[in-house]
Amino acid sequence: MKLFIPFLTLSVLFFSCEQKNEISEKDTTIKCETSWEEIQEKEILTVLAENSPSSYFLYKGKNMGFEYELLHEFAKDMDIRINVKMMHDLDSMQNKLNNCEGDLIACNLTITPERQEEYLFTTPIHTTQQVLIQRKPDNWRRMNKTQLNDSLVTDIEQLRNKRIFVWKNSTYYQNIKKINNSLNLNIQIIPADGDISSEELIRMVSEKKIDFTITDANVAKINSNYFRNINSSLNLSDEQQIAFACRKSSKTLIDTLNYWLKNKSNRSTIGEVKRKYFDRKNLTNKAVQDYSSVLKEGQLSPYDDFIKAESEKIGWDWRLISSIVYQESKFETWKVSWCGAYGLFQFMPATAKSYGINRSSPAQSQLKAGFTKLNKNYKQWLKVIPDSTEARYFTIATFNAGRAHIDDARRLAEKYELNPDVWYDNVNVMVLNLSSPKYNRDKVVKYGYMRGAETYEYIYEIMERYEEYKHAFPDLIEH
Repeated sequence: MKLFIPFLTLSVLFFSCEQKNEISEKDTTIKCETSWEEIQEKEILTVLAENSPSSYFLYKGKNMGFEYELLHEFAKDMDIRINVKMMHDLDSMQNKLNNCEGDLIACNLTITPERQEEYLFTTPIHTTQQVLIQRKPDNWRRMNKTQLNDSLVTDIEQLRNKRIFVWKNSTYYQNIKKINNSLNLNIQIIPADGDISSEELIRMVSEKKIDFTITDANVAKINSNYFRNINSSLNLSDEQQIAFACRKSSKTLIDTLNYWLKNKSNRSTIGEVKRKYFDRKNLTNKAVQDYSSVLKEGQLSPYDDFIKAESEKIGWDWRLISSIVYQESKFETWKVSWCGAYGLFQFMPATAKSYGINRSSPAQSQLKAGFTKLNKNYKQWLKVIPDSTEARYFTIATFNAGRAHIDDARRLAEKYELNPDVWYDNVNVMVLNLSSPKYNRDKVVKYGYMRGAETYEYIYEIMERYEEYKHAFPDLIEH
């Protein structure tokens, strides 16, 4: 059910890792205004996210992260979608917001008086404190509590003459500078650029590359699940409130988020999302496993190299192919659907046989068959629709629904004065309508009823995931 609140502005910038101070030049920004009606019409939230378990990350192609899931629940209630753009340089976040690439900062953002000059904030989503991240001794497991405590920095005075690496545009940096100056501790504060996340700094502490960093207690709690040799017991600030924020012009967005956050019916959902990421180890451990985007050398799936090579042969972006494979099977070779489709590309048995594979075929054979079918259909569509982008949409739709139903939808589009060679807002409208007798009994329709909503959503989901994959893995040539 769609929750309607009038005049809401929405399109989300999912911003993480701790927070911004004065980062961008105000005189270079442009005015951004988006009405709630426009967002409802587009059914999309644009989310700029940090690559971290406290905010947003990919695990085997699946979207995860505390702030992401919280906003995902919000979006479900609003009956709209989330489109995530993973940010790799946090110093560019405010510019992205001010230049209309997103409308909501939504990750681990501390409310400060300085920020309230720039942004509107929601009611806090949780409270936290800044904590010192330090490394336990190598033999910490053999120590008793007193011995371990004696080996650690447990008082701010013990930071005298120490070196601490902190993101330079964070409240951590400002706070430790104040502590250093007020107590005359001679701390060497080493500023880190925005392309090094809090999680990466914590990893560097764990791996003995640096000795200290600072982050929020909630971020530290998540990371302690898989960096077991870090300690975050020393608090460096009073409690701070974490909230979503947006431009000053987007008051209705804040009002709507506040309505959702405060609604009693949502409290159990919000509480469950918090427990998943802050209290349970199984899920957050995925952030440092193979095929997690959090890892600098991370891969999208076990099949990246093969998919990249085969995609290049047919002139497709490997991330688009990966999105299709995830949509079909979530990269699980053993997956079998309710209707008997199986494998990475979920071929029906007869189709699989025609492409020389079966249920026991190895992953590369399954992928090869999928590439062969996609390329065959793509070449067929190019003969009808010369625009390569549109031809890809029709190819993907054909992969899901078969050519016959898509041709029916094109004939309907032409009859109703829509463009039969354009997918969005043209043929996809008629694909959706083919589940209705008014349309599937039309004389131009040769193959009758189809579950149009499935194919309609299929394209949207694949293309939106593709956009997310492009932002998560941006260092490749676009096709």
